Amino acid sequence: MAGAALSAIAAPAMAQDAALLERLEALESRFEALANENEHLRAQVAQLRTPAPAPAVPPVAAQSAAAHAANPRDAGATPQLAYEDVLVGTSSAYGYRILDHAVNATSKPLVQLEAMQAGELDRRVTLSGAVIAIANAQWSNVDSKFGYLMRNPTSANQIGDRVSEALLHSASLAVTARVAPSVTAYAELLYDPQQSFAAGTITGLARNQISLRRGWVMLGNLDKAPVYALVGKMDTPFGLQDTVSPFTNSTNWHAFAGLAYGAQAGYVSGGLHVRAMAIQGGAQFRSANVPVEGTNVPSRLNNFALDARYTLDLAAMGLGGLDNALLVGASYQHGTAYCQDYPVFHFNPCADNNPGIAAYGKLIYGPLTLLGEYAQTTKVWAGTAVPDPTNPLSIYDAVKPRAFTIGGRFGFGSRMAVEQRREFALSGEFSRFISGDDGAPWERQTQLVVGGSWFPVANVNMFGELTHVDGFVPLNFLSGGNFPDGSTWSEQGVNTKVVLVGAQVAF
Repeated sequence: MAGAALSAIAAPAMAQDAALLERLEALESRFEALANENEHLRAQVAQLRTPAPAPAVPPVAAQSAAAHAANPRDAGATPQLAYEDVLVGTSSAYGYRILDHAVNATSKPLVQLEAMQAGELDRRVTLSGAVIAIANAQWSNVDSKFGYLMRNPTSANQIGDRVSEALLHSASLAVTARVAPSVTAYAELLYDPQQSFAAGTITGLARNQISLRRGWVMLGNLDKAPVYALVGKMDTPFGLQDTVSPFTNSTNWHAFAGLAYGAQAGYVSGGLHVRAMAIQGGAQFRSANVPVEGTNVPSRLNNFALDARYTLDLAAMGLGGLDNALLVGASYQHGTAYCQDYPVFHFNPCADNNPGIAAYGKLIYGPLTLLGEYAQTTKVWAGTAVPDPTNPLSIYDAVKPRAFTIGGRFGFGSRMAVEQRREFALSGEFSRFISGDDGAPWERQTQLVVGGSWFPVANVNMFGELTHVDGFVPLNFLSGGNFPDGSTWSEQGVNTKVVLVGAQVAF
């Protein structure tokens, strides 16, 4: 009976302990659930506080950023997106190179392809511009005859024995469009009243027009293939035509640099660059003329030019610094401008073509740049064989026109991002054009230029020059025909002196 009594007393207590144990287990499960939930929430908060990773930079933009860091003076090397993503932009270093009249005078398509390869044309459309402003004083020992060829030498613009100017020499605006990865369209507008062929003074309406200087559609991408081809209006691949002077073109350029309609193809591999151009016949814009059915009508592709050049990397051979190089080349053109009979006049038809040949070299060795060039026709120029009407006993034989240039430039200061140039440079260049028989009034014209330049940034060139020119030999009526007695206005005794300062800026 005692055990029954104890069981009766203990049963309620045991029931209470079981209920308590069940509650404790439920609370423990709830605590575990809350702890897990709390840990999950803490992970989410930590993830929200972690900064998002920076977006990947496209390769072209990375190259532009690297170029900008390497050349802090290059205002045009601002990092950009890939060209598919950016519509319009500028590159001042490219703008200076593509519009510079002094360097790469005949190889602007290659300048464009190399800029594309370097990531400078990292947008759909690149706008470029250049302006050259000059002030000068000129003296001549013969009234109204000035032989300096950076302006058309006519008495309509230069009166007396001294002249002075402060004016806009030229202004250019160019558009480079990458319409596809390997297709480029280019158009360059030019305003150049001083060198325009139009009649009148530099303030006349006819000489204050804007024209398309160059333009083409080019197929090429050096990252994909070492070849390119273009059709349009372009410089003919004949000679070097460069100058070491900061502004004044060499006599070779004035005599043989061609500009024409046509189709050009090129091959670039290592240091080798080979070009061929089919040139529109008739009288072209500059220094190209092959008759079409005895006329000057440009209605047939019957002219052509070939050029081959090789650049030897001296630095790779252990000869000096990074940019040291030696360039040599040679050219042939089937029809030059020197094919006309007397009287000689721009764009007149010729009886037959007169081919031209050229050879040239350029050395860059540290701060020193040297260049040399020679060009001539392979046949005599018929229009140079005429008697002198002022002296019946003088009869001048026809000659093969020829020109040569030698020059050097020494740079110092910071290295700029424009064609291995330095911040400061001093230069000297001598060039001569021989266009007549010994003793003829139109025998030759010689030019000597001493110059200095300062690049405060890569796209601005402040310059000064001293120039001396012997001879007055305008191409029009070079050997006479514009006066009633048939005499010429060419004169060997004319000496012209020029002091000039100016600025060439680009964007």
